[in-house]
Amino acid sequence: MTDGAPAKAEPSEGSPEKVRREKLERLRAAGVDPYPHEGFPNRDKIGEILAAHDPEQLGEGEQPEFAYRIAGRVVGRRGHGKTIFLDLRDLSGSIQAYARLDALGQQAFGRVDALDIGDAVGIEGVLHVTKRGQLAIAVRECAMLGKALRDPPDLFHGISDVEVRYRQRELDLMANEESRRTFLLRAKLVAAIRRYLDERDFVEVETPILQTLAGGAAARPFTTHHHALNRELFLRTATELYLKRAIVGGFENVYELSRFFRNEGLSPKHNPEFTMLEWFLCCAGYEGVMTFAEEMLSTVVEQVLGTTVVERGGQKIDFKAPWKRVTLQEAIREETGVDILSARREELVELLGDEVDPGADWAWIVDEIQGKLIEPKLVQPTFLVDLPRELWPTVKPAPEHPELLGEAFDGVVDRMEIIGGGTDTNDADMQRENFVRQRQRRHPESEEAPYPSDDEFVRALEYGSLPAGGSGIGIDRLTMILAGAENLRDVILFPSMRPSQD
Repeated sequence: MTDGAPAKAEPSEGSPEKVRREKLERLRAAGVDPYPHEGFPNRDKIGEILAAHDPEQLGEGEQPEFAYRIAGRVVGRRGHGKTIFLDLRDLSGSIQAYARLDALGQQAFGRVDALDIGDAVGIEGVLHVTKRGQLAIAVRECAMLGKALRDPPDLFHGISDVEVRYRQRELDLMANEESRRTFLLRAKLVAAIRRYLDERDFVEVETPILQTLAGGAAARPFTTHHHALNRELFLRTATELYLKRAIVGGFENVYELSRFFRNEGLSPKHNPEFTMLEWFLCCAGYEGVMTFAEEMLSTVVEQVLGTTVVERGGQKIDFKAPWKRVTLQEAIREETGVDILSARREELVELLGDEVDPGADWAWIVDEIQGKLIEPKLVQPTFLVDLPRELWPTVKPAPEHPELLGEAFDGVVDRMEIIGGGTDTNDADMQRENFVRQRQRRHPESEEAPYPSDDEFVRALEYGSLPAGGSGIGIDRLTMILAGAENLRDVILFPSMRPSQD
């Protein structure tokens, strides 16, 4: 055994794994490579075959011979004796294949008969219509492409154990069609967003994942040590400041769709590693950003689903633009009767009904009211605008109440924030002052002192920059809504998990 390699447990006598390994050895003894180098090139997609042929027309009269090469996983098998029926599945669909002893001969037929559910195989054959009126492939050649050494999960009923689904996503994808649909939907959504931005002259840029300062978001970062530089680095919590430095340099409309990392807790709506789209629209304020965002999301949702309407939890949610806009002040006043701009601190604290840290400032309390009393009531896409300025240190102050409010917005859909943004300041002196206030302001639940301000970003603004408005969109939460999922782990292919009890 190689040093450091885990010892391999021997399968017990008569176990399914033992039987499968014996078949593996018999293949090798017969000169068959169970994991061939050449693969199975020039194969046809099962879904395209099914879409191209009508069984009723194919079964009538004289028809040309349609030969195909397909490859996939054996998900079912029936029959013994002189005929074997296989169900073969690739990503595009499933089809039946059947092998006959008199057509293949004893040796080739025996290899088909030895196939197990879960094996990856390639099949070449001719399309036929079964007595039940279904398309099927009559096997002329069957090639082993990857011998499965373990029994797969129940490929008919799927996997219901969520721990197995999240920890062994490969089994979830193998057994649950709904999971495959969800992650295909996610891939189409990401592609549609990129296409929408690229077609409107946005430039996708790449910014550092390892950063010298944890900037751009009020979140605890992950830290690591770079040995060659002998310094602490942080996994990025946001891309905002680097994107705006690109604007300073001469780029205009920019975006990055990538992974972010925040060293926070797990919940049905939170994962420490997640995907965000951050983008900036040059020469636009937050009204222009909201208009662009609602039109983009309306368009990509329709492209992915074929409609702007999503049915979720018994309700229909319509992404069609324009979305409702309401100031946070108006929303809280309509819900509680309290005006956040004139109310005493005690009145605001009373709305929460919980003990509030004595060090909690006005901005923190109002943000808690938004999260606990307003967002849970918003189902249809809604923009909450003019938010507490202290929570948005990179945006311009709202003209009517510059001391308290900033030109910022949160977009809420089905009780979840999925988007946020604002009118970004290009005033270097104002940005420096905002960073100083942010450094002095400490969140009441924070366990650590605030991180230093980003002086490199302020210095960049001092060179002058066109104005811009920006936004961040949570791809995971948006996918949850479109897929009808209730847990973020259902839409993240390999989510973060607590240590297994096994």
